Amino acid sequence: MSKKILVVDDEFYITRSLSFMLKKEGYESQVAYDGQAALEQVRRDPPALIFLDMDMPVKDGVTVAREIRSDPGLKDITIIMLTAKGQEVDKERGIKAGVNDYIMKPFDPAGILRKVKEFLG
Repeated sequence: MSKKILVVDDEFYITRSLSFMLKKEGYESQVAYDGQAALEQVRRDPPALIFLDMDMPVKDGVTVAREIRSDPGLKDITIIMLTAKGQEVDKERGIKAGVNDYIMKPFDPAGILRKVKEFLG
């Protein structure tokens, strides 16, 4: 299975720190800073896993997750919502959109790596 991971977040420091950590662990890390750019990248070069922020410009994470899940060629990509929105209604929106897991910011780097290994092996 591919070790390619896409980090989608409009906060530069989040994408930079996650990408650095993932590359250090041997994963290929790519970034996108808004939902539309993420969809274009996923369609062009599908990753094995996506860390997806909920609130982003152009298209939000819930919309991105729904579009990925509706595409038969992309629907099996693992999506982990990584967001500061922690209310139950937000989690339900993410789950209904088809995300595989939901992690709150600020996140624990060791916890992120455990999730990656859980889903990608």
